[in-house]
Amino acid sequence: MDTQFDIEKVFTIGRLTNELEYERALIADRKLRVLSKENSRLKPIRKQLRAIIEKYETKNWSPNSELSAKKINESDLAELIAEKERLFLQRRKDAIKTALKNYGLNQQHLMVLLGHRSKTYMSELINGVVPFTLSDLIIINRLLKVDLSHLIPTTFSQKQRIQIKKSIQTIGTEKIKLSADDFDLVSS
Repeated sequence: MDTQFDIEKVFTIGRLTNELEYERALIADRKLRVLSKENSRLKPIRKQLRAIIEKYETKNWSPNSELSAKKINESDLAELIAEKERLFLQRRKDAIKTALKNYGLNQQHLMVLLGHRSKTYMSELINGVVPFTLSDLIIINRLLKVDLSHLIPTTFSQKQRIQIKKSIQTIGTEKIKLSADDFDLVSS
């Protein structure tokens, strides 16, 4: 399920491949800007991400690149999706912090419970810079009693939305319906 920015994946391939990744990278860059003030070890990560963002912008948004209506629509849609994801991650962070507080625990205790060894990595997880593993989320659910709907995004990727919409039309049944929210960002 590709519903969260994975900075390690971007670093591995060394580039952004589409507008959604670009928008997600911009959000991660803003988070890293704040986090790097508290932790100087994040500065080189932010610098590397900035270089990848600038490379994408030069290729896709330079004055010499063609700005079609399709490209602008794709950018607008990516921005909406990335913002919804950002809001989800903020709500998840708040839910985890509330649960920790209710149990008299802190982020370092959660790091130990999840078996992680780095405060920096734990901060990146909590702040949505890198994704939690499914195992991490299950542990948080079971130990801290945070509802899974607050931990795991239940939205569809753009590709999944389009495929499901086509499949429902192909099947031609009225019995299978998804809410308007499930398709609110789909462009035909």
